[in-house]
Amino acid sequence: MARYENILELEPNLNGEDLSIGIVMSRFNIEASEGLLGACVEELMKQGVDAGNVVLVSVPGALEIPLALQKMALTDQFDALIALGAVIRGETYHFEIVSEQSTNGVSTVQLDTGIPIANGILTTNTDDQALARMSQKGAEAARVAIEMANLQRTLDEMEQ
Repeated sequence: MARYENILELEPNLNGEDLSIGIVMSRFNIEASEGLLGACVEELMKQGVDAGNVVLVSVPGALEIPLALQKMALTDQFDALIALGAVIRGETYHFEIVSEQSTNGVSTVQLDTGIPIANGILTTNTDDQALARMSQKGAEAARVAIEMANLQRTLDEMEQ
C-alpha cells in the first residue's frame, strides 16, 4: 500500500519459492540453538522455501558463525543466509566479547559480500530467557532472510 503519491514503495515480499537459503548454527547452548533452528526451518517451509534449497552448517560457537557465513556467501549459491545461536551471560566478561564480535562479524560479512544475512543469534542473561525467545527469533530470522533476498532481487532488477 503506497503511503505517498508519486513515490515508488517496494512492499515486503515473503514468498520463499525459488530461494536458496544457507543456515549457520552454533552448537554451543545447543538446546536454544536447536529450538531456533526448528522454528526457522518451519517458517522457511511455511513461506514456500523448498527443503532441497536449504543448507545447514553447524559450528562450535557464535564466534565461528561469521567465517562459515563468509565461506557460504562466497559460493554464490545462496540468496540469503541465516545465523543462529545463543550467547548466554555467564560470570565473566566473555559474554560481551562474544556478543559483540559475533554481531559485528555477521554484519561485516553481509556488507562485504552483499548477501543478506538474518541475525538470529540470541543474547540473553539466562538460559530461560533464551528458551523463551527461541521460537519467535527463529521464525523471525527466516522471514527476514526471505524478505531481504526478495528485496535484493528487486533492487538488482532496478539497476538493469
